[in-house]
Amino acid sequence: MGPMSGTSPASPALPYDALLLYSFGGPNEPADVVPFLRNVTAGKGIPDSRLEEVGEHYYGFGGKSPINEQNLALKAALEAELARRGIDLPVVWGNRNWAPYTADAIAELEALGAQRAVALVTSAYSSYSGCRQYREDLAVVLDGMGKLDRSGAGASTTVQFDKIRSYFNHPGFVQANTDAVLEGFEALAAKGGDPTKARLVFVTHSIPDTMEAASRVAQATYSAQHLDVGALIAERVGAALGHDVEWELAYCSRSGPPSQPWLEPDVNDLLTERAGEGLRDVVMSPIGFVSDHMEVAYDLDTEAMATATELGMTAVRAGTVGTREPFVRGLVDLMLERAAMARGEDVDQETVGTLPPFRSVCAPGCCLRRDGEPSGVPALCGADVSA
Repeated sequence: MGPMSGTSPASPALPYDALLLYSFGGPNEPADVVPFLRNVTAGKGIPDSRLEEVGEHYYGFGGKSPINEQNLALKAALEAELARRGIDLPVVWGNRNWAPYTADAIAELEALGAQRAVALVTSAYSSYSGCRQYREDLAVVLDGMGKLDRSGAGASTTVQFDKIRSYFNHPGFVQANTDAVLEGFEALAAKGGDPTKARLVFVTHSIPDTMEAASRVAQATYSAQHLDVGALIAERVGAALGHDVEWELAYCSRSGPPSQPWLEPDVNDLLTERAGEGLRDVVMSPIGFVSDHMEVAYDLDTEAMATATELGMTAVRAGTVGTREPFVRGLVDLMLERAAMARGEDVDQETVGTLPPFRSVCAPGCCLRRDGEPSGVPALCGADVSA
């Protein structure tokens, strides 16, 4: 397969031979849970006894995370959208923490004869966990295979990788979330809640304050990215409903020692505080997640909904973007945008909200784990790819 094989004759030739759908991964059965959590927490020295405790969230769902099936569904949706447009581009799936691993995906790309691939990370926002850690994993795995060229820009000596920019402010992602929130308000009314008095609570994965500070190199911090998207979605939802919608941003899934500050408020604390102020109706929108994986299934659908019930609230959880048509269409648009940039063309990068399009080639020091602390780890798809 050569780099000219990606599109129909009516379209400009793609510089890519494949699209890498690159995700976090999750266990498929109880026996996978502790090995999976060992991968996630590698280097932190956490004993298996503690991992067993953490794994209770997974055991409560039969030891299986929904993320893998959801990635397969997104892969199929991307393949269908590419085919609809007449684009012949294989989609390869890989994960950082569970099979198919990064190394498996690279092997599949090599077997396809791919010379250059574009990576789509299943995180819409820019932060260490949402972007740089994936870039580092690609580089570290290639280095372990003896396929990272450290003499130049730290590029691969096998498949070359570009990445699609963080897409939290792309029209497709925002539209899909807006549609999901509107459905959530409809569901609230069906449960007997009052949509005109309901609070819209956007929820995302919390990160340490140090990681939040380091994310500012990416043109806006992790929290600022969410606040910008939240304001836009709330405005659109209010316009569709015919009344203003009050909204807030909350966090879930914090981990680590209690002494380490993480972004707050936790969604359960926020619900408790607002109930004390008289709030009775709430729509929770997990805008920090692209699909209903474990953080959504447990932290929101189980824990936060139980909190709301105990507080006497009428609450619903809006859907994620998943495989909604605007989102999938937008991802393919983003791939074509990145392809045009790779061809050296001037590109009008579509965004909504007040923030600019984020970089496809990440800036030096972008989204480190801690502010001002070099990672010492190579990372592909950026201006500081070699350690």
